[in-house]
Amino acid sequence: MSVSSSLKSLVTICILAAFVSSTVVESYKCAQCEPEECNNGIEKTCDTSLGCFSEKKELNKTGQQQQPNQRILKKGCSLGKCDPKAFSATLGNGYTFGYGYRCCQTENCNKADFQVARKSSDPNGITCPACYSDQGSTCQPTNLTCRGEETKCLVFVGTASGVLPVFGMGCATETACNLKDMEVIDNVKIHTGCAGSSSGSPHLTSIIPSILTALFLLKVLL
Repeated sequence: MSVSSSLKSLVTICILAAFVSSTVVESYKCAQCEPEECNNGIEKTCDTSLGCFSEKKELNKTGQQQQPNQRILKKGCSLGKCDPKAFSATLGNGYTFGYGYRCCQTENCNKADFQVARKSSDPNGITCPACYSDQGSTCQPTNLTCRGEETKCLVFVGTASGVLPVFGMGCATETACNLKDMEVIDNVKIHTGCAGSSSGSPHLTSIIPSILTALFLLKVLL
């Protein structure tokens, strides 16, 4: 074999090696678990382009250590572009809800637990009508002093299998507004709407019926 032929063969091999290495998808491991099984140590290999995720949902009632306090945690490989989100809401009858969805792109970066939105005890000057019912489509609101970053007056309806099992009002972060078909606790999907954040908010009670009507119409149209 001539020197020129040898050089050509060497160049070809180098090009092929570079092409193969460039097409290899880098990967690493992410913690993988479903609700109620997040202490199992299971890992899954994921593409680095997708990354890992952790999702947490918490429904609590002040003063109760048993149900209806509920906590759902999921971890795994992101299936597409990761969209971080966090919000919290304080509803009537002492109920609070917190949600967090986090993304990361390193080995086992989603292994550790994390807290959903931390609530402040400092009043923010907003007052909202608040109530919570898991027995029907209405509830009797009372005034609730909003705190911290929960500066919006929230109204939500939740459905499961076409039935309306949950209805509520209260204070929420702005990131809790305008949610559509978001799945929360017990396979309930919620739609939310928010009123403004004027100090004192005496006019918000009169706005609530129009928000509620819009939510029901949205659910029907969907």
